[in-house]
Amino acid sequence: MRFLAFAFLLTQIFACVHDESDVELIAEGLGIPWGMTFINDQELIVTQKEGTISLVNIETKELRDITGVPEIDIIGQGGLMDIALSPDFPSSNRLFFTYAKTLESNNEKSYATSLAVAKLNNDVLIDWQDLFVSNVQNNENQHFGSRIAFDNSGHVFFTHGDRGDRDNAQDLSNHAGTILRLNLDGSVPEDNPFVGDANAQPEIWSYGHRNPQGLVFDHPNQRLWSNEHGPRGGDEINLIEKGVNYGWPIISYGSEYISGRQVGEGTEKDGYAQPMKFYVPSIAPSSLIVYSGNKFAHLRGSLLSGALVLRHLNIVNIDQSGLEVSEERLLETLLERIRNVVEGPNGDIFVATDSGSIYKLLINTDP
Repeated sequence: MRFLAFAFLLTQIFACVHDESDVELIAEGLGIPWGMTFINDQELIVTQKEGTISLVNIETKELRDITGVPEIDIIGQGGLMDIALSPDFPSSNRLFFTYAKTLESNNEKSYATSLAVAKLNNDVLIDWQDLFVSNVQNNENQHFGSRIAFDNSGHVFFTHGDRGDRDNAQDLSNHAGTILRLNLDGSVPEDNPFVGDANAQPEIWSYGHRNPQGLVFDHPNQRLWSNEHGPRGGDEINLIEKGVNYGWPIISYGSEYISGRQVGEGTEKDGYAQPMKFYVPSIAPSSLIVYSGNKFAHLRGSLLSGALVLRHLNIVNIDQSGLEVSEERLLETLLERIRNVVEGPNGDIFVATDSGSIYKLLINTDP
């Protein structure tokens, strides 16, 4: 028994050392790096929840701040959230953002998930403009969402959590608990599923979501993926389709935090979509990408997500039809809440953690 215990201890030690050598530290000392995207082959632009934006040179590891960012309050899970390059970047220099917008009335503050656009001009943001402000405006501090993705047809998608009120997700008269779709100028596409419905918000593309914090458009396969936080268990990966109800809180694989009872009416019901994958226990998924590079060839076409509670890089290998083939969990012994994952221009994989660090993945994950 002593020998087995000693062997196990050695295994754990070697695992920790191996994982440290599996990543290269690119940057540290940031706030919570909520969103990031490459603006060229060497520079990564990073939003931090606290309301700052930085540029990171992945070769020199130089870090510099972007100025001109409007003042953004932090409220619980809300603050400055995602960032994405406009499809016409760099010719337009436009960047899209999601954030928790502060609204004031009668000396009281409320907050709303919002989509904005601004131009990047020599490390300065100019012409900040709100394209969308949610009609769910309250002082609750949770479930803002929010990630951004673009399709191939001039549309921007972004996610909106239920803001802590479960019933919002089944109520089409408000924006919460949904994935929204706009034209790039902020107007509503005429072919959105609820255009013309007097009882629904026209920006809604899908609904019945709890708190979706990952969103990616798989361009080769022309499909939209999202992941979302369940309550206690029941995190989901969903293939998002027009006008579909994803069930929250009517169906869920999660449990109540206090009582431990099943949420809603069960795990399935007619009229509500099933997730492609669910997690029990919760991993607390963050951002989501479809890997398309060659550096990690066996991951091509797989879904990669950060995990906040179970602290790893989650990989779901899928087939052409979008069904799960297998799951892998990397960087577990890094012991970091992985908030964001992006693919670099040459196929490198970068992850950002809530401790304010950015790492490049070094390991060869081929089986």
